[in-house]
Amino acid sequence: MGKHVKIVDCPHLPNVDAPVEWAVVAGGVFYTSQIPIRQDGTVETGAIEDQAMLTFENLKLAVEAAGGSLRDMTQVQIFITNPEDFPMVNEVYQRFFKPPYPNRATVVAAGLLLPGMAIEIIATAHIGD
Repeated sequence: MGKHVKIVDCPHLPNVDAPVEWAVVAGGVFYTSQIPIRQDGTVETGAIEDQAMLTFENLKLAVEAAGGSLRDMTQVQIFITNPEDFPMVNEVYQRFFKPPYPNRATVVAAGLLLPGMAIEIIATAHIGD
């Protein structure tokens, strides 16, 4: 990794045996990908509301670990596996974000990496120079 890229320590997330970091900061920009995973490494595979709550909470804690907040988010990309889940995901989203909202996209994907996982979020934030 380049000398201008800082790995964000996310103690609320598990260490994973994969070539990935939960979050990084480069040039004052925070980058992350979050899933409905608990600190013990188990994945929430229940109702979409539970998965979304955990994923957005992980996002919130990750940006805070980098020294920012959800108010610093510039873009949120949400991937869901069932278009019928969109209204609930949107409701949970509004529990975490208030106007003015970050730029956002929601994509329905044929599937996500882990079995039973119905949501993944990719997000960026500007947290300083």
